[in-house]
Amino acid sequence: MAGPPVEPLSLWYRRPARQWVEALPIGNGRLGAMVFGGVDRERLQLNEDTLSAGGPYAPANTNALQYLPEARRLIFAGHYTEAARLIGDHMMAVPLREAPYETLGDLRLDFPAAKTIQNYRRDLNLDTATGTVRYTADGVTFEREVFATAVDGVIAMRLSADQPGRVSFQTGMPTPQRAGVRTMDNDTLVMRGTNASFGGIPGALKFEARIRVLARGGTVSAGPDSLSVERADSAILLIAAATSYRDFRDFGGDPEEVVTGQIRVASRKSFDALRAAHVAEHQRLFRRVRLDLGETEAMQLPTDERIKGFAVGKDPQLAALYFQFGRYLLISCSRPGGQPANLQGLWNDSMDPPWGCKYTININTEMNYWPVETCNLGECLEPLTAMVEDLTVTGARTARVQYGAGGWVAHHNTDLWRATAPVDGPPYGMWPTGGAWLCQLLWEHYLFGGDHEFLERVYPAMKGAAQFFLDTLVEEPSHQWLVTCPSLSPENSHPYGTSVCAGPAMDMEILRDLFANTMAASEILKRDAAFRSQLAAARERLAPLQIGKAGQLQEWLEDWDLQVPDPHHRHVSHLYALFPSDQIDARATPDLAAAARKSLELRGDKATGWATAWRINLWARLHEGDHAYDILRFLLSPQRTYPDMFDAHPPFQIDGNFGGASAIAEMLLQSQGGEIELLPALPAAWPTGSVQGLRARGGFEVGLAWKDGKLTSTTIKSLTGQPGRLRYGDRTRRIELKEGKTLRWDVRY
Repeated sequence: MAGPPVEPLSLWYRRPARQWVEALPIGNGRLGAMVFGGVDRERLQLNEDTLSAGGPYAPANTNALQYLPEARRLIFAGHYTEAARLIGDHMMAVPLREAPYETLGDLRLDFPAAKTIQNYRRDLNLDTATGTVRYTADGVTFEREVFATAVDGVIAMRLSADQPGRVSFQTGMPTPQRAGVRTMDNDTLVMRGTNASFGGIPGALKFEARIRVLARGGTVSAGPDSLSVERADSAILLIAAATSYRDFRDFGGDPEEVVTGQIRVASRKSFDALRAAHVAEHQRLFRRVRLDLGETEAMQLPTDERIKGFAVGKDPQLAALYFQFGRYLLISCSRPGGQPANLQGLWNDSMDPPWGCKYTININTEMNYWPVETCNLGECLEPLTAMVEDLTVTGARTARVQYGAGGWVAHHNTDLWRATAPVDGPPYGMWPTGGAWLCQLLWEHYLFGGDHEFLERVYPAMKGAAQFFLDTLVEEPSHQWLVTCPSLSPENSHPYGTSVCAGPAMDMEILRDLFANTMAASEILKRDAAFRSQLAAARERLAPLQIGKAGQLQEWLEDWDLQVPDPHHRHVSHLYALFPSDQIDARATPDLAAAARKSLELRGDKATGWATAWRINLWARLHEGDHAYDILRFLLSPQRTYPDMFDAHPPFQIDGNFGGASAIAEMLLQSQGGEIELLPALPAAWPTGSVQGLRARGGFEVGLAWKDGKLTSTTIKSLTGQPGRLRYGDRTRRIELKEGKTLRWDVRY
């Protein structure tokens, strides 16, 4: 029976994947595959990150503006269901849905049948970003290695055996797309097609995928749509794919030119050279952070068995593996030049996946990027930054057409074509604060790195988002607070038959951040003083946070929280102020922190995958390490984690993986409120350990070691030369370091 891999940061199994959520993901930020590891048949399910349905479209509803005053009147009069009906009839996007992200299809390899199979193991080495399948069939040991290289832009697979002339297989490329597959040059499979239509919008993208087979020894022969390799010593497969997508307005690219160029260049290199360059580039990012939470005998078990036992056993290293798997996924699905991580990151096997596998920006897309700064992967934000810049263009039209406003707006969803109008119906889509929340991630990137050029780049997006709300905020009648209207608290119904309302707490919290961040950016950049004054005046008039009769943080302007249809709703939107924001702080605002705690208790700890992950981050911010760990045990159980460690919403959504990685970082290091807090929520389950390479706001890289639940040493490296303050429990220390210098703080008891 096969034992575990040498590399402890590996997912591994003793049988092939039988379903998609058992397969193992690889990706180079643009091209991805799920590797099944079969013996008789290998399947690589393939994705290219611009292969979505449809083409450029402008879904803003040109009738919406004339109905906006009546919608507001109905809401302020308390006629919520009538307002929702009017919004649904006259103010939603056309079409009502957005473009789904689509699978490319499969690479399938069929092998000669074997009588006996022994010592089977498949694994995914997170440190090298390489998948391996190894087994002995009828006395011959076979091995397959596969990786997706960001250096050369291809997926590369090598098939080998420990005896010469034993590698034989047939290849095919089945696909649900409108595509044809043929062979050329006796060693290459070519798939060409056009993406699907949706909502009456014709498919506009051409796409192409190529697979070249390079055999050592033996023979390669071609059929009409398949290749056969017979009696080779080894074989290398190079896979490339591209579409004609250039940007959300331009679909005139040449995918054939892209893929032929990538295959041509990669073919000139040995497999070992391709792999060495791939590993070096991956480790440049991956090895920045090291986490040790302790080791136990459970590490000798396959990953699926460890997941089954995590909630009841002692397996601290599985939490470290889960953390690093989240970082691995982010590196694999969000790299400069590609698309941002969507609801499933990069990996999807359907033409019509759950929720379209789009960008849900009322929590899920933002959660995908929560680990990017703390977990030292700042470069991985670039695709999201580029998407926000696109949204300022499409969102300006939506702001003008639907609201008569300047600036730009994005609602709760967007897609490859950067749609920004409200979709999916009033209970979900009539929420104008998605773009504003995305801007928070841009500001955070500046806080963590101090990159002045980056701030110059993104300031127009922040300013435009703020301008939209200066133009659209209205007075609510009871207190004359400035509020959003119409809006909703994502995706939660209040007691009056809908979710449509005015001024939900989350909107006010997001705008309080957006206005403050934009003001700070304008001051740093020394511009727009008059605009800054407008923001300051409006911010003072935003509806405040309120504590309800149960001691909870109110989700709405009215104290409705105990009357809602679903008291354990998955969203905890009003707690944005606690995390990811820092408007609520356990020390600085104890009353509000207590109210947030009460809201968490009322909602309960168990929810969908991503919502469970959010709860862990929230309890970590409340310094409740053991409570956070109890929820992590649920997140890392078979109820919320599939055998391949993908998050189970269910079905699969990748945001739970990213939210879980963020939560583990938050348990070990926090940096809100002007302080770098060390081990703020360390659970008793991790009594001894260390971490290196976490990032803190202010431009710091932090290393920690602890023993018996007590901090023993800290290293702080300044990346910007800015001063800071360390906190451990009640002890604080001011730090002033020159850029590039490191401080070591040995804590004595």
